Amino acid sequence: MKKAHVHIFVLQGVVFFLISTLFAACTDRPASKKDNAGQKKADSLTLVAYKKPPASFDDTLVIVGLVAVFYNPDSLQLGKIKAISKKENYETDVHNCFYLMRNARMVLKQHWPKVHIVETKTNRFLRFVKKDKSETYIDLNSQGDMCGLFLFDGKKEPELADMMNIDTALGFYFDK
Repeated sequence: MKKAHVHIFVLQGVVFFLISTLFAACTDRPASKKDNAGQKKADSLTLVAYKKPPASFDDTLVIVGLVAVFYNPDSLQLGKIKAISKKENYETDVHNCFYLMRNARMVLKQHWPKVHIVETKTNRFLRFVKKDKSETYIDLNSQGDMCGLFLFDGKKEPELADMMNIDTALGFYFDK
């Protein structure tokens, strides 16, 4: 009888050990100070690497009326972006810009034909002139993304569109 209790006690100990080991392996442990310092340094390097360099031009594009403004980096700026980015990140960004903008142009032409499409690579500033003659300026250097799309109806403030959800963005901006 005592032998049976010993086996059960040992079995319970083994089960407890396995469960506690599994629990310890699945929980996050705080990193050491050395690991945190290395991670903070890596994070700061990553942030610097993805800051968009300034445009090579200082020209202003004047926008009036019902317009969708697509912006891209100029060739010198694109070269600077390529130089400071990891190859995979750069290629992904270029790919995303191309296909998101292509899709947005197709949706605009098909569903919003009255919206005039304007494209710019060589302008740093966008000057939106409303029907009441008030103006809004946007410095494209302040935009973190390599490319983008601004919507403008001549009445409201221009809005940076979410090209991933272009159908919804166009409806929300132009229908309101």
